[in-house]
Amino acid sequence: MKTAQIRQKFLDFYASKGHTIEPSASLIPHNDKTLLFVNAGMVPFKDVFSGVEKRPYTRAANCQRCVRAGGKHNDLENVGYTARHHTFFEMLGNFSFGDYFKREAIQYAWEFLTVEIGLPKEKLWVSVFEEDDEAEDIWVNEIGFPKNRISRCGAKDNFWQMGDTGPCGPSSEIFYDHGEDIAGGPPGHADEDGDRYIEIWNLVFTQYDKQEDGYLKPLAAPCVDTGMGLERLAAVLQHKNNNYDTDGFKTLIKAIVDLTPKDHNIKADNASVRVIADHIRSTAFMLVDGVIPSNEGRGYVLRRIIRRAIRHGHKIGIDKVFFYRLAPVLALEFKDAYPELKKALSNVEKVLKREEQRFAQTLDQGMGILTEAIAQLKGSEISGETVFKLYDTFGFPADLTADVAREHNLTIDMTGFEVEMTKQRERARQAGDFKISQKGVDVSEVTEFLGYEQLKNTSSVQALIKEGELVEQIEAGECGIVVLAASSFYAESGGQVGDSGILSNPEIEFSVNNTQKQKTGAFEHHGILTKGALKVGDVLEANVDKKARKCIARNHSATHLLHAALRVILGETVMQKGSLVDGEKLRFDFSHDEIIAKSDLDKIEGMVNRKILGNTKVHTDVTNIETAKKKGAMALFGEKYGDTVRVLTMGKDDFSVELCGGTHVNQLGDIGLFRITSESGVSAGVRRIEAITGYAAYQFDNHTQDSLSQIAQMTKSNNAQAVEKVAQLIKQQKELEKQIASFQKQLASNQGDDLINQAQEINGVKLLASVVGGVSGKDLRDIADKLKDKLGSAVIVLAAVNDGKVSLVSGVTKDLTNKYQAGKILNHVAQQVGGKGGGRPDMAQGGGTDPSKLDVALTSVKALLV
Repeated sequence: MKTAQIRQKFLDFYASKGHTIEPSASLIPHNDKTLLFVNAGMVPFKDVFSGVEKRPYTRAANCQRCVRAGGKHNDLENVGYTARHHTFFEMLGNFSFGDYFKREAIQYAWEFLTVEIGLPKEKLWVSVFEEDDEAEDIWVNEIGFPKNRISRCGAKDNFWQMGDTGPCGPSSEIFYDHGEDIAGGPPGHADEDGDRYIEIWNLVFTQYDKQEDGYLKPLAAPCVDTGMGLERLAAVLQHKNNNYDTDGFKTLIKAIVDLTPKDHNIKADNASVRVIADHIRSTAFMLVDGVIPSNEGRGYVLRRIIRRAIRHGHKIGIDKVFFYRLAPVLALEFKDAYPELKKALSNVEKVLKREEQRFAQTLDQGMGILTEAIAQLKGSEISGETVFKLYDTFGFPADLTADVAREHNLTIDMTGFEVEMTKQRERARQAGDFKISQKGVDVSEVTEFLGYEQLKNTSSVQALIKEGELVEQIEAGECGIVVLAASSFYAESGGQVGDSGILSNPEIEFSVNNTQKQKTGAFEHHGILTKGALKVGDVLEANVDKKARKCIARNHSATHLLHAALRVILGETVMQKGSLVDGEKLRFDFSHDEIIAKSDLDKIEGMVNRKILGNTKVHTDVTNIETAKKKGAMALFGEKYGDTVRVLTMGKDDFSVELCGGTHVNQLGDIGLFRITSESGVSAGVRRIEAITGYAAYQFDNHTQDSLSQIAQMTKSNNAQAVEKVAQLIKQQKELEKQIASFQKQLASNQGDDLINQAQEINGVKLLASVVGGVSGKDLRDIADKLKDKLGSAVIVLAAVNDGKVSLVSGVTKDLTNKYQAGKILNHVAQQVGGKGGGRPDMAQGGGTDPSKLDVALTSVKALLV
């Protein structure tokens, strides 16, 4: 029975039993922020099981596509080394939401397996939870299943729960016995990890609601949740003991084998072939469901899988861009089950090809470094420093390095790798830390803040700090810190920078460049005394810089509107993770694990500007924390709140309600204009938006318009036609570049014939070490490949100089790689011209920055052959 037939038979069977057939949901779980990907068939129904969502039916069935390659549920490292692990798989499932329970679930499963698809009853084995007498009774007394083929197992294997609390219940699993000639025992036995007994179906009976104290409270409406791996069932029905030997993989695997060089003699059961077959399935469907390769979250998992597949392709001799070529084969395989793959095929191919081309640029160099590290290794563990260098410099995920290490019976130092990662995060944190460091002493007096209502006040000096010590006096020209009894200056807090301005009286002037708050509540006015001598006890007039305060207020109020708009457009999983508000811009960090589409950024920006145009009054309420929470106020990141809090409400229908101690505009129209200037990733699961407001936003628009006008003038068009005109020019440029590249390749080909005559024989080996003129660095490899074919047996080192930089390629014919390594030869030359390089034993690439030493470096290759 073909895989497609099994899938359809399952759905048809449960449709006949009154189940609504649901199509596969997206791989991105929209109802569970704890998951990177849908990893089981029941995930799309989680809210139904928990009672949050109601559906117009009480029983359903589906064939859900799943991915287990990130987070807690990660099978990536096992793929290619076991018979049944996949990053992508399909799960067949039937579900009851307070309708039928154990009896019907077991009866339906038995009927489907033994009647509908005809599995021999004597080949099946069952497990139940050790305390579930009811399930065993149904199996024995109603189904007639032999009691001696039922294993009673503990909670680890046969009790399912969604979390530490919430819905949970026992399960009953069905196993298939592959026969005595395969090692392994039945479930619950000491040798159960063998391949003889394979779990094919898990029936979960959700009948309890686990309380915080551990009590299992019976549910009023028990539910059923089942899952059966389609690939595993296909293997059983097709009499295969390995999922990769089934029809669902056959065409794909043949296509991969056909891409390998014939002299490598790669077979269908090669582990790397299976890895690639699995990985094209997961990556293609991730792309279909909107995941984009990136360095964080789902995008990083996607990138890791793509790079792992590419590495395995190179391992079996595929030295050209190949991975994207498998997407059409996959689309044809799934044309009936998942037609959306065919619709998205062009984009899938484009993204995969681009990712492979990017990674291919560093793959040879990274593998060269890893190969050299393994060759010099004295123990059995690759250092954490090497693993980190490969990750940081060449984009090698740690699990890819671990994959290579495993092939050499080595391990990697993950602890050392994490130490290096921690150092890098700390460096990044320090580089992005916008807090101003301060050196001082604590002052016990609390400064009364008057700046909400006024920008000017008079107060006495409570303390003076100079060079980290309390002093009684500061002289003109000296820097210091002034602590006042009361101040209109806002002290940095909640992401808003401290105010600047002037502290003065007729004889004294102190210029404040920043205001900070001590833990004691004292406000520190940092600055320089520009006039007079300042003493403790002096009375000063505090004048906040009004222009700067207004700019800060505009940006801070816009930050609240931005936060609310993000939650509307991207979903309520968006939460603030940090912010910076100063007079020039606002910076807002928030939880989100995908790049924000341009269309969504436009919606967000438009929504904020509509609220500004609405010009509603900003309401401030001072209340207790409980009242604020009941109103739905959101707390800002990093801010600590006492019993009394300020609640800021902005926009019609309470568009934004947040707890905030910062300073804000009176009317939203005071913000003027809002423009997003950038959107980027900060770390895994955290994005950053930077924006400007008011006159700065107007200048930004004006500059953009001026740039467009200049482009229009340069292209002899108008503003409306400028984009089209530039597109035409770029197209013409590309056509010219293609012509130039064609001419260069022809020139290179002609030079190849001339270079053959320059080959020397050194110690019985042909050596060609020469500079090739008039060609680009990327053409050197093609020339080297052709020369290897023509020379038959040789060591080749070619160089090209372009724009003052040296490009190098080293090639060794395969009959000589046991004596000479292309990577080592290349590195020997590259170091002499101020560079580095590496690669495989038969081909390596690199470069340098000092062409003046190139001739000497090429001549020195002779010594390596003596």
